[in-house]
Amino acid sequence: MVESPAPAARRSANVDSAALNTAYPGIADCLRDARRVVVFTGAGVSAESGIPTFRDTLTGLWARFDPQTLDTPEAFAADPALVWGWYEWRRARVRAARPNPAHLAIAAIERHVERYTLVTQNIDDLHERGGSTEAIHLHGSLFSPRCSGCGRAADPPDVAGQDVRNDHDMRGMQDTRDGCRVEPPRCECCGERIRPGVVWFGEPLPRQEFTSALEAASTCDVLLSIGTSGLVYPATEIPLTAAGHGASVLQVNPGSTPLDPIARFVVPDAAARVLPALVAAAWAA
Repeated sequence: MVESPAPAARRSANVDSAALNTAYPGIADCLRDARRVVVFTGAGVSAESGIPTFRDTLTGLWARFDPQTLDTPEAFAADPALVWGWYEWRRARVRAARPNPAHLAIAAIERHVERYTLVTQNIDDLHERGGSTEAIHLHGSLFSPRCSGCGRAADPPDVAGQDVRNDHDMRGMQDTRDGCRVEPPRCECCGERIRPGVVWFGEPLPRQEFTSALEAASTCDVLLSIGTSGLVYPATEIPLTAAGHGASVLQVNPGSTPLDPIARFVVPDAAARVLPALVAAAWAA
């Protein structure tokens, strides 16, 4: 079931579709005429639902931490309870969030094009909850934990009832000055600790997902790059591959990025404002 957009997103006025087409002549035609479309999303899309990016300053119990010091294999080996607690907090925060109009518009694009691939760097499930039927998660998922020993998939913890409005009310967590520690569960097969099913710093992207994303990028007519800084490698190879094979790149991001020079259209605005207008302009009734 598709969830309604986040209240904060609903209050943000969308760009007018006619004004968008006037400001960027041909942008609606470019998308409408495409048979093969890749949508490539980054943290900026989820940020509009209240999910902080890695460049945001953490608050509450995690205020003293740099996410890059928690998201490594070495951090999990040194303090698995701290890292698992960090991911419990993140899972709960995502569960409390709602898809925003950008997620809904991206799902609408899927219904209009002949061949469609959604590739995301985000580890949340907001695309799926926004109506997208399938997404390639390049950096893994908060909801796909696996064994750190044998690699066996594990069931995600139930965080639906956790209250993320107050860090100190996080159910089942031990409050300390240094974040919240939660002992990770153990694998039923080998007894090793379950780890988050995400790609940590220093780890390679999952081969099958990355290969599928590159294949889609190399054969698409249009690639929409949405809410991504263009700074994270090797994920940034996906829009570069599309442009290198002659696809039109449409870049939507509030700030400038290294991808701007390869883009046919650069729209410096928030995805939740722009994408509903783009979809309306491309497939007006």
